[in-house]
Amino acid sequence: MPNDPHGQSPSEPVAPGGQWYPPEWPDRIRALADGSLTPVAPKRAATVMLLRDDEGSGAGPAVHMLRRRTSMAFAGGAYAYPGGGVDPRDEDHRIGWAGPALADWAARMGTDAATAQAIVCGAVRETFEEAGVLLAGESPGTVVGDTTGDDWEADRQALVARELSFAEFLDRRGLLLRSDLLGAWARWITPEFEPRRYDTWFFVAALPAGQRTRNASTEADRTVWIRPAEAAAGYDKGELLMMPPTISTLRSLEPYGSAAEALAAAAGQDLAPVLAQAVLEDGQLVLSWPGHDEFTKRVRPGGTP
Repeated sequence: MPNDPHGQSPSEPVAPGGQWYPPEWPDRIRALADGSLTPVAPKRAATVMLLRDDEGSGAGPAVHMLRRRTSMAFAGGAYAYPGGGVDPRDEDHRIGWAGPALADWAARMGTDAATAQAIVCGAVRETFEEAGVLLAGESPGTVVGDTTGDDWEADRQALVARELSFAEFLDRRGLLLRSDLLGAWARWITPEFEPRRYDTWFFVAALPAGQRTRNASTEADRTVWIRPAEAAAGYDKGELLMMPPTISTLRSLEPYGSAAEALAAAAGQDLAPVLAQAVLEDGQLVLSWPGHDEFTKRVRPGGTP
């Protein structure tokens, strides 16, 4: 799903606020309504809202965001968090693990243990691949430090190319995945009328001491640290382009005064999947995300929201 402020693809309209609105949606929604479009199965994905406290600011944590290149076929120019698809190999291999047991993760996420492992691994791996930040350590109480060396970069590139599985990467370096540094926050599923669909789990995590982010993603043209309220204000002014899951999760981070507060609050977040609905009402297409009224759009016969 996955990536900054300012900038959007001129070929894709933006609805009020900074919501990305693909021009092909009206036709696809109509096709879904009349039965001529068969939804594709969503792929599993994970994304991480990486938070950093600014010493002495008192303004709450900043979140790390990436801007997707405008040339990207999916959500070009939109801001998002580091993330991407789940590697099926992370479901089958034993992973060096620290933190809550897989059974606890499975219960929290409403999945089986293998699925929970694959999704959590996907979140940690994608954060390393796209931001250079690794939530892992040599023991349950430690986290790796600087990961910018050439040897780390070689491993990161091998992970991106899927030449190296995440389990192999951890084993090679004698590391444990620090699942206690993550908190499951939300789950959004791409609408049924989209040709590319993802069942995306959103996690929250704090930037480990000694590590720093960088733009390691080929899909992003810039990265920023920005406070959730500031990013949301940019969206409301139409200056920052975002998809509904991104702006929704940003708003949900605003109340927390520190990264630790947000991580502690993760256990109470609702993980019921959010799936857009499209219906025909009086000749208009009505697009809505249950529980998120700000994203409701009415599409006139001409296709304009």
